[in-house]
Parts: sequence; structure tokens; C-alpha cells
Amino acid sequence: MELRNGWEKRYRRRLLWSDAVIIFVTCAAATVLSLTMLDPRILIEDPLILARIPLVTALTWLISLELFSTRESAAIGTGATEYSRVAQATGMSFGLLAIAFVLFQWEGLRTQILLALPVGLGALVLSRWAWRRWLVRQRSYGQYASRTLVVGDRDDVEYVLRKLGAGGRLGYLVVGTAIDDEITELVVDGNRFAVVGGSPDIANAAHALHADTVIVASQPASDPAFIKRLAWELEGTAADLVLSSRIADVAGPRMSLRPVEGLPLLHVRIPTFEGGAYAFKRALDILTSGLALLVFAPFAALIAIAIKIDSPGPVLFRQTRIGRDGREFKMIKFRSMRTNAEAELAELIRANEGAGPLFKMKHDPRVTRVGRILRKFSLDEVPQFWNVFFGDMSVVGPRPPLPQEVTAYDGRVFRRLYTKPGITGPWQVGGRSDLSWEESVRLDLRYVENWSVLDDLIIMWRTVKVMIRPEGAY
Repeated sequence: MELRNGWEKRYRRRLLWSDAVIIFVTCAAATVLSLTMLDPRILIEDPLILARIPLVTALTWLISLELFSTRESAAIGTGATEYSRVAQATGMSFGLLAIAFVLFQWEGLRTQILLALPVGLGALVLSRWAWRRWLVRQRSYGQYASRTLVVGDRDDVEYVLRKLGAGGRLGYLVVGTAIDDEITELVVDGNRFAVVGGSPDIANAAHALHADTVIVASQPASDPAFIKRLAWELEGTAADLVLSSRIADVAGPRMSLRPVEGLPLLHVRIPTFEGGAYAFKRALDILTSGLALLVFAPFAALIAIAIKIDSPGPVLFRQTRIGRDGREFKMIKFRSMRTNAEAELAELIRANEGAGPLFKMKHDPRVTRVGRILRKFSLDEVPQFWNVFFGDMSVVGPRPPLPQEVTAYDGRVFRRLYTKPGITGPWQVGGRSDLSWEESVRLDLRYVENWSVLDDLIIMWRTVKVMIRPEGAY
């Protein structure tokens, strides 16, 4: 427990100092700029104005970051949640400052709002991103992670271990498990985890392992008071008691806890697939695809020439794909295979290395030399921005399936078609062709039911990194 409290305090202190430096420098720069806009007589009448305005702005900003818990344990290193809290805190602080400007007409405050807000927010998010990258590197060395004990039935414990992995990369360094089976070790995905006892030994095991987090993967069906009693037993031993639920795998962002007369009720909001958020997503698609088509136009001409020189046939490849609600459309790509690739598919079907109904080969003989390069860096997908611009696809969404894939879908998998397919998506940034079919479906369903504009922007950013350092692309 002391170990975790120690590194968390150090990490929060570093975040505080970096936030403070960014905010004070940004506010000071905005004040210097405002010198060119102020009447010199104002400086004579109130010489402290240059110090008061940036100081008020900076303190309001820092207090807001603290009130929005941007540096609490549950937020640090989480990515989207942390960035969202920083943005909300910044919006709140400058909203208050804008009200102050309207009421008191403080000179110099206008520049703070116009300059310090966008520049400071960008710098804060970039700083948090850099600190998160540093934290991930530390966790890859087994540091800055919570020593974790996972308890429950064997199947549920293995499910949690499979998600967390070994080494503490996700912030939980599993140091032991507690299950009722008479075994001393669990092997999950090639990683070995010690079994230190069963349900009655959890508190003692946590103390012996110096565990600061206990994850309950499941509780005994015959013991409804198990969680409450375990929490009492862990007082003074562990910092956190975490409950794992498989429903959170897909419905996590739509879950909320609402106590009613002491009864804790877990609410799961039913997903909707229409409304203003989707209109905004469409507007973002039009803007992004339009800019992408303009930026890639010169490179597209070079790619087209390379394709024509490398192999005979058309530059573009059109293929029927299934879009939202099962509607067919023609997806456009740069041709990366020989022109008779479809006819050769039947001969290669036995060599399929793809997951589920998806056909993939790491060394597909139908792929041309230029096509192999295009596929590696996802450049063959650039023409799909036309599909996005005209509304058949979205920039971010599930992978667009072939008609024969859809015929093999069960009722659960068909939910992938509730939104428009995307050029990129969780499948693209999560491992691509190296993913299992079940993992691919899980990522797509989670996206379909829980997407947000912030998630889309994060996936776009991660896609750029995947294009630069491709994995699972063939």
C-alpha cells in the first residue's frame, strides 16, 4: 500500500508542476501580447493590471483542474478520460472568466480567453499525453503499477487475467490469484500466475503479497455478503477493491451506479443509433474526408502511376461491401492485387489465415509488389474517403464486411451493421489481421454501442501511428 501511495503522489506532483508551468507561461504570454492592445493610460492608472489578470486566470484554471479531479488515481494514465476532464476543467474556468469579462470589462482578459484558452488547452493535453507515454514505459518495466490479487471462480479469474496480461502494462501487476481449485498455478496465454489460496484466505494473501488492489472477478453464488465482508477484512491492507463484470466489456461507458434507499442499482443505458450525435459525426466525416482528399491528391497521382507500371489493369478496385442496416455499396480502393484475384480465391481458400469468415494470407501470391507496400501502410484505402464523402462509409467505424461474411453472421455479430462501416476503427488500431475473430467482433460491438466524438478523434490519431509503424497489415 505504501509503495502505491508513494508512486501515485510522485506522479501527481509531476503533473501538478507541469500543469502549473504550462498555465503560467501561457497566461504570461497572453498578457505580453495584450500590451499592444492596451491604452497606455490604463497602465498608468492601474500598473498592477499586467500581474493581476494572468494571476487570476492561472489560479482559476489550476483550481478548476483540481476540482475536476484531473490528477486523481482513477484518471491518471487513462487517456480519453484524463483528456476529457482536462478539457472540461478548462472550459469551466474560462466560462467563469468570460462571465467576469462581461460583468467587469477587465482589460487584458479578452486576450487570455482568445489566446491562453486554445494554446494552453492544447499544451495541457499534449503534456498529459507525454506523461502517459512515460507512465506506460515505466509499467513495461514493472513499475508504477498496482500490485494486484485476482479472486473468484477459475473461469472468471482467467478472463480477467487474459484482459490484464502480465507485466502491469495496464496499471495492474498481477502478483497472485485466489481460487478454490486445488492447484498452485494458472497458465493464461503463456503467462504463469501463482494461486495463493481460496476464498477464506484472500485478506491474508493480500497482506502477504503486499497487494494494494484486489480484483473480484466473481463472488460465490451462495454468499451474497461476500463483497461486504471482504471489504471489511481488507481495511488497512489494500488500497482498492475492484469489482469486475463481463457486462462492462461492451456496455461499460453506458453503465452508472444509482443507489436507491441503500440498494445499489447498476443502470445500463440502452444504446441509440440516431440523433444529434450522429448528425455531428456526419459533419465531421464530410470535413475530414474533404480535407483528406485534397491533401492526398498529389500522392494519389504518384500511386496511380506506380500501379500502372507494376501490373496491367485498372488503378482503382471496386468491390461490393455491406454498409449500415445491410445496404450494399461499392467500396473503392487502390488496386493491390492482380486483376484475376477474385477467380484465384477458390484455389487459396485452404490456406486461409484469417479469423472467422474473413479470408487473409500473410503472403498472398495475388498481391502485387506495389500493392504489398500500399497494404503495409494502408495507402490502398485512401480512395475510400470518396465513400465517406458521399455517405456510404464513415471515417471511423467497424470494418466494412463482404456479402459472404454477413451471411455467416449470427444475431449478435449483425449488430456491427447498426452504424456505417469505417476506413479505420478499433479493428484497424487494435491489431488488424492478427486479431482473433472473437476479439475483432468484441472491439467492433463495443465501438458501435459506445462511440463518441472523442473516441473517434483518438482512433484517428492512433491510426496515424499504425500507418507509420504497421502491425498485422498484410
